Amino acid sequence: MHNNPQETERLISDPVPGITAEPHDDNLRYFKVSIEGPEQSPYEKGIFQLELYLPDDYPMEAPKVRFLTKIYHPNIDRLGRICLDILKTNWSPALQIRTVLLSVQALLASPNPNDPLANDVAEDWIKNEEGAKNTAREWTLLYAKKE
Repeated sequence: MHNNPQETERLISDPVPGITAEPHDDNLRYFKVSIEGPEQSPYEKGIFQLELYLPDDYPMEAPKVRFLTKIYHPNIDRLGRICLDILKTNWSPALQIRTVLLSVQALLASPNPNDPLANDVAEDWIKNEEGAKNTAREWTLLYAKKE
């Protein structure tokens, strides 16, 4: 299976608010993604850079998505890997790239420390949610500041 040109075209012509995804010039299966932190979240003043790669078996296999911007979040580890069910066990070929990106954006709005990928961050989040959110805000200003 190969990248669906209509899907790529729709990402560009009908963008999701707060999300941009552009295919790389020399590799149309590799996307540069930026996601604005959702309002009312500790990430709201940031723009986060991600990479999205469509494996050979896409859409039978989930895209690979990774944060390039450093982020303090219980479901995103320091390598930028994301703990999100639709990227693993709940992937369906019916899902589209935009659905995946919306789900990542939703994860920023509602972190789940009970299903962590970054255990230390999750522990902070559970013990002192306000403190963890403050750290997330600080990291957002440090690493994901809007230009």
